Amino acid sequence: MPQQDHISPRARGRRMATWTVVTVMAVLALSGCELGELKDGYLPRGVTENSERVRTLWIGSWIALLAVGVLVWGLTAWCVVAYRRRRDDNELPVQLRYNVPLEILYTIVPIFMIGVFFFYTARDQVALLDTSKKPDVTVNVVGKQWSWDFNYVEGNVHEVGTQAIMTGKPGAEETIPTLYLPVNKRTEFVLTSRDVIHSFWVPQFLQKLDLLPGKVNKFQVVPTEEGTFKGKCAELCGSYHSQMLFNVKVVSEQEFNDHLEDLRQRGQTGMLGVDLNREKLVPGEDQKLPERLRPPKTTETSEN
Repeated sequence: MPQQDHISPRARGRRMATWTVVTVMAVLALSGCELGELKDGYLPRGVTENSERVRTLWIGSWIALLAVGVLVWGLTAWCVVAYRRRRDDNELPVQLRYNVPLEILYTIVPIFMIGVFFFYTARDQVALLDTSKKPDVTVNVVGKQWSWDFNYVEGNVHEVGTQAIMTGKPGAEETIPTLYLPVNKRTEFVLTSRDVIHSFWVPQFLQKLDLLPGKVNKFQVVPTEEGTFKGKCAELCGSYHSQMLFNVKVVSEQEFNDHLEDLRQRGQTGMLGVDLNREKLVPGEDQKLPERLRPPKTTETSEN
């Protein structure tokens, strides 16, 4: 006969708790995320005007979810204690097929919660993707396997990125393209892709958006703090997705203008156009690009 497992429930519970902690720590380590503080809901510290909106939505959602969790855990514990089997209890409790008040509660409360979540999420999404204000700076971010190009539209200069070579040795970050932004100025990102789907993500912006082949996406940020921040692709895009990295330097307006002049002196003038895409933009999408980035009009001729 097979041997019986004589592990006590208490030992089994400790083992399960240990594995749960190990799993959570492994997931956090593999994700590569830099956790913030408890007061920020462990989000990275935001450095844009939109950060507080994202932080408020995130923390509010967790408070609501934890309240529901505490209620469910409490009811579960109460049922375990109140209806536990006693030694002198030889009969099963009365079995009910339904309880109308409880079923109404279980139906109405989730619908109400989903409605509230939808309202606040839709409201904040509209605000985060609003591009109606005139930007001070426009940057066309071009994603490619596996790096980034940056077109500074007003300055008519560009930065060409190459794939990061992460050797683990000092100086490896110098191979990563760097995007310069002026502090306290409204920057509009015009996102395009040359090949597959990418995602433009600066964790401390608390905001990201996909770069889709054949489509133009846009969003605006106002950086409120100078410094160097990490950026990465947040959409699995091929073999070297993990090396599709970039830096963001938020600097003074004078330093930003000096950088544009440096690019101009190096001959990196003009725009890297969308004609470098693997596929042409779908009809109408190119009209969403700044004028300088639109593909030149051509006249087709045919022979009789």
